Amino acid sequence: MAGKSTEVVICGAGILGISAAYALAQRGVKDIMIVDERPPLTLTSDKSSECYRNWWPGPGDAMVQLMNRSITLIEERAAACNNMFKLNRRGYLYVTTDRGQAAGLRAAAAEAASLGAGSLREHAAGSASYAPHHAEGFEGPDGADLLTDAALIHKHFPYLASETAAALHVRRAGWLSAQSYGMWMWEQARAAGVQLTTGRVASVETAGGAVSGVSLADGTQIRASTFINAAGPHLGQVSSLLGLDIPVYNELHLKAAFNDHLAAVGRDAPLVICADEQELPWSEDERAMLAEDAETAWLLDRLPSGAHTRPEGDAAAQSILILWDVHNEKVEPTFPIAEDGLYAETAIRGLGRILPGMRGYLERMPRPSVDGGYYTKTQENRPLAGPLSVPGAYVIGAASGYGIMAAAGLAELLAGHITGGQLPEYAPLFSLERYEDPGYQALLANWGESWQL
Repeated sequence: MAGKSTEVVICGAGILGISAAYALAQRGVKDIMIVDERPPLTLTSDKSSECYRNWWPGPGDAMVQLMNRSITLIEERAAACNNMFKLNRRGYLYVTTDRGQAAGLRAAAAEAASLGAGSLREHAAGSASYAPHHAEGFEGPDGADLLTDAALIHKHFPYLASETAAALHVRRAGWLSAQSYGMWMWEQARAAGVQLTTGRVASVETAGGAVSGVSLADGTQIRASTFINAAGPHLGQVSSLLGLDIPVYNELHLKAAFNDHLAAVGRDAPLVICADEQELPWSEDERAMLAEDAETAWLLDRLPSGAHTRPEGDAAAQSILILWDVHNEKVEPTFPIAEDGLYAETAIRGLGRILPGMRGYLERMPRPSVDGGYYTKTQENRPLAGPLSVPGAYVIGAASGYGIMAAAGLAELLAGHITGGQLPEYAPLFSLERYEDPGYQALLANWGESWQL
């Protein structure tokens, strides 16, 4: 059988695998091989909404600190390549039509501020201190701005519903071209000697209890002393090759795109998010039809907050992305993704609560493009980056819905573990070993619910 030799094998050429290769190459690791059946960034990494934020709840400040570091690294890379991947800082705009919800947004902002996401600034009637965002570039304030005056909200966000009671603008947030970002890192990694081998890891070999190499499905043998599981939605399956059971699961994640010819969303808008739970506005006939089928009856229930949208492309384009993570069942990953003919309409109806222009599409639905992937999650929705119990084996993954924004920070953590570099204080909270800590187990027992994008 054919044989190869390298120092590090990375299973998975998604954004986390590419980022890990880039981070290790930057630290001087010379022999790195990525193994994947598909070309880089083509399984789920190219199905992302491509957004980022340093806006995270507790407990503790670990997620905020990780994301602050990761975003700093992204900004440094944007500066290094003249921002070829179009990083912006338009922000996230959480919108509610319920005046009682303003207090909840304020409390969430105060919590994030206390954890290091930046200060909260409030703007009521007559305020002239709100600083609008810039559509392009990644300079701008951090923290968040809470707008509670209808006239002020309409001035800066005229596409929002007149019923809007409050809008919370999270500022160290925005989006980028994830494909361009990932390919820029891949080109840098290739230039440093990183190789890509097409194939599927069929087994991980050990000698003396430590990693000694991998075997591919075609019989190729690759000798290596370090193995990194960066297999995305197949994280659990690949871990089983080491005899390990990593506590992760998958949820289906869909995304739709269409041309917004009704201009429901401003072309310079932030990521606009409905912060309200809601029951969707169906007609009586539609309600009767949905109720007849167990697979659609849930659409009549009260649905979660989080329907969101953003412009896609430049100012001359019309395309927008719409997303609403209403599929939260644990599923086994299968490709291609099963179709959901009602997904785009569901998201459009949900967004109509805060974006009245969306309601115009209900008379004649656009023809959307729908694709998707999976959110790979731990029970508390925090990622993994660190060593496994088999010497020489490591994991980077479970970055549920935030792989693009977290990849740089997680890869830096992983590279620190592998090369013996200095690790930040928050590193243990992203290691699999955290589940062996009695204090962390006690924390998990009382882990609260929080909406996250």
